[in-house]
Amino acid sequence: MRTPDEAILGDLVRLRAQTHPDLDVLTFEHLSLDGGATPDERRSFADLAEHGNRIAAELLRRGLGRGDRFGLMMRNHPEFVETMVAASLTGTVIVPIDPRTRGEKLAYFLRAAGCRGLVCADYCLASVRAVREQAPALEWILALETREEPGAPELGSIAGAEPLGACLAQAVPTVDARLETPEDPLQIIFTSGTTGDPKGVVFPNSRFGAFGLLGYLIGYGPEERPYTGLSLTHGNAQAVTLGPSLRMNLRAVFSRRFTKSKLWDVCRHYGCTTFSMLGGMATAIYSEPQRPDDADHQVRFVISAGMPAALWADFEKRFGVRIFEWYGAVEGGLAFHPIGQGPIGSFGKPAPGLDMKILDEQDRECAPGEIGEICSRPATGETASVEYYQNEEASASKTRGGWLRSGDMGWRDEQGWLFFSHRKGGGIRHNGDFVNPGFVEKVIAEQPGVDDVFVYGVPAASGAPGEKDVVAAVVLSPQRPFSADAIFAACRASLESNFVPTYLQVVDEIPKTASEKPQERFLLDRFAPDAPGVYTEKR
Repeated sequence: MRTPDEAILGDLVRLRAQTHPDLDVLTFEHLSLDGGATPDERRSFADLAEHGNRIAAELLRRGLGRGDRFGLMMRNHPEFVETMVAASLTGTVIVPIDPRTRGEKLAYFLRAAGCRGLVCADYCLASVRAVREQAPALEWILALETREEPGAPELGSIAGAEPLGACLAQAVPTVDARLETPEDPLQIIFTSGTTGDPKGVVFPNSRFGAFGLLGYLIGYGPEERPYTGLSLTHGNAQAVTLGPSLRMNLRAVFSRRFTKSKLWDVCRHYGCTTFSMLGGMATAIYSEPQRPDDADHQVRFVISAGMPAALWADFEKRFGVRIFEWYGAVEGGLAFHPIGQGPIGSFGKPAPGLDMKILDEQDRECAPGEIGEICSRPATGETASVEYYQNEEASASKTRGGWLRSGDMGWRDEQGWLFFSHRKGGGIRHNGDFVNPGFVEKVIAEQPGVDDVFVYGVPAASGAPGEKDVVAAVVLSPQRPFSADAIFAACRASLESNFVPTYLQVVDEIPKTASEKPQERFLLDRFAPDAPGVYTEKR
């Protein structure tokens, strides 16, 4: 029999259920959900072990064997984590799917991963029903009945759909752990698909175990209370919040989804000491109207991936926090910028055991200040590895020459600090200058009436090769007056002339992924110089 291993999620939860059974390790808060009208959902290690075992028994009853895949599609509910535990116990593989996914993209995920079943929330059922015939391998659906959104279909309206709550309510014998080694897969997480069809990255159980150790690298203390509103379907919430909390016995707090307007209220109410955010979130949080209690909380530091350099110091000062910046991708690669060290704007230096370089098109290391691709491999010099599910060609291409090719462009300074520049094939070059969106977004976020902002580029009206015009997509507050002229004037007063947006595009919301990354392509689809809600500067 295999010896229990804390690098394996199912083993870890069972071990902690013996040593810390009553610790309320996970709190799924309802303050931001309904103002606290309904009670928070708390889970102890004993709860996770018991509920995970019940779902594991149900998976086995439905005929799933080691290596079989099933989808997991819901917001941040405790049942998400319990289903992860069940997969680890049974040796099955979850396929996390952003609950906003629908149509052909949803069908593609289910087909590409060969999902035999789906565990989802009731508010996803309409989307699932619409593509059911496009995913012929899908045999069954277990639905979490939340009643959190009106109009969700009844389970009886979808063939094969049954309530998840039924199996959670039944006591079952202890399921023997079916996993053979920590290298057996736990999940397949799909990439965003910015350069083609999304690819499924195979995550072994050991990698989730490594997430647990990331907390020590970040600097979590024994009394830390991490918080996140990022989706558990994305690697960040698992790596920065869930994994370390389970491994280090920390009392983590989760929101159903990210809410910038209630972020600090949640942190105050639950005594959170740190939270995680991605680049686009910083601008959204900073654009909230200033409040006298902006720095009245217990948050010590923020774990950021993509803090705009232009916002860094002002964000720390306004909210009374420090920034721990880091860089990583779903395929791998890790660098971090410890608090109080190095230059603002850098995402740091490679993690121990990792070699990270900026390489040109011929795989030569770029000189300081020269932009190239951010690439990484083990510090021992052995070949980097990544496994895209059933896609050996893409896996080999991603690690061509032994380096993991991030697809991100960056540079280093003379002291070896690394900086992000732009996504390969992206970037905004306007009148010969590369525009730093962070500077533009900061100025616009500070203007009255702006709730959120994202800056991107469109092909230049001049037709100049490689040139782009600058578009600032803005979400407006309904309570405050809007003046396009005032925003253009503020940009003109604070920015270089080439950084001033060519267009303001007023939208109801900025489409974002599960990781809060703005989805530029949807804004591009809506954009036209003469479209309603698009403004140009009056000169």
